[in-house]
Amino acid sequence: MTDLSPMQLPSDPLSVETDEVQARAQLVLALRGHGVGDRAVLSAIERVPRRLFLAAVHHSLAYEDSSLPIECGQVVLAPSFVARMAQALKLESGHRVLEVGTGSGYQAAVLAHLAGQVDSIDRYATLASLAGQRTAALKLSNVRIHVGDGMEGLKQKAPFDRIVLTGAVEEIPEALLSQLAPGGILMAPVGLSGKPQIMTRVTRGEDGDQSEDLEIVRMVSLIKGAAERL
Repeated sequence: MTDLSPMQLPSDPLSVETDEVQARAQLVLALRGHGVGDRAVLSAIERVPRRLFLAAVHHSLAYEDSSLPIECGQVVLAPSFVARMAQALKLESGHRVLEVGTGSGYQAAVLAHLAGQVDSIDRYATLASLAGQRTAALKLSNVRIHVGDGMEGLKQKAPFDRIVLTGAVEEIPEALLSQLAPGGILMAPVGLSGKPQIMTRVTRGEDGDQSEDLEIVRMVSLIKGAAERL
């Protein structure tokens, strides 16, 4: 069985070895080939040490463009997916972002370099705790990690300029739509579990919400409620 125990945080997680600098640069070049042209997004991807969000057994794959397993049976999303999501969100420095499904905290760290404030919620206390440690180690003071039912969002922190779901839903929860600010954007994979889903972008305009289908994806479905264990 593969050991997925969480990695020990390095004494200086911001230090970067030469080979890692090269690996990050190569990843950015690969992302350009996947249609990611936003310079701010590419810079954010390059600045975040993805290895910090992985178990030691997967460090050699940290800058490969693939999803990898993490704690609680979840995965860290592929860099190209995170980059395309960030690009489609059209983020600005003052935006307040809600991420539903923290996972490892990797996407929250990327978003933190693009937005003003990132609130991320996960149903697993273990994941939330580890993500909080990692983002704190990176001195990302604009990231706040919460434990709870992501389907309900964070009403006490609303409204949000951007809301992004990292797991699929059969339909976008009304609770999340109600927390979207005027002019805001919500992105979610919409569809049934185990089948292709549509990455959907909802933009809140003066005349109501407009929905766009962006791409076909395959995502693990979000689960309602906070986990009783883990």
